[in-house]
Amino acid sequence: MISLHGPAAAQGTVLSWGSKGNDVSSVQQRLSQWGYYNGSVDGVYGYETYRAVQNFQRNNGLSQDGVVGKATRQALGLSSPVAAPAVSRGTVTDRGDATLLARVIEGEAADEPLQGKIAVGAVIMNRTKSAAFPRTISGVIFQDYAFESIANGQASRPLTQQSMQAAQMALSGYDPSGGALFFWNPFKPVSPWIWSRNIITQIGNHVFAR
Repeated sequence: MISLHGPAAAQGTVLSWGSKGNDVSSVQQRLSQWGYYNGSVDGVYGYETYRAVQNFQRNNGLSQDGVVGKATRQALGLSSPVAAPAVSRGTVTDRGDATLLARVIEGEAADEPLQGKIAVGAVIMNRTKSAAFPRTISGVIFQDYAFESIANGQASRPLTQQSMQAAQMALSGYDPSGGALFFWNPFKPVSPWIWSRNIITQIGNHVFAR
């Protein structure tokens, strides 16, 4: 059993077995959204949370210590409770956002070419700049019913290097979608409403639209 009673625990920079509070709840909620955690979001870091963190770490090439330190926090897309990163509309300074963006790219466009992966990332970045969507990458991604890969757990599978590359290119401002705010596969069942959007281009199996 891991004990957490030192200065780091007091500052809330590291979470492990025995930790309590809102920061633990945030970790539980994120792990639950990605299919790792099935327990109550109660803010208590117990066995189920510990095992969920370990499984998440295993799938993401992290040290499997069951502790939410800096690297695991960033991979979860959660900012530090002590020194939160500065995020302005469309500008990202937290590496965790790059990982989170790559996860959705992997979940939504794993079989697409690199340009298609970048375009999916660009749609998310474009939404952070639109008044019709949340201001942050995590806000856009976790908006209700926004991305199928969040709901079905595909965003939690191991990342590929190409998805990470696509995320970095989208973050740098490259946008092969032409400013799109939506994308979908026209060969799969979708809401009829989406076809009312102004289609810009098609890359791979995805149509991109405003």
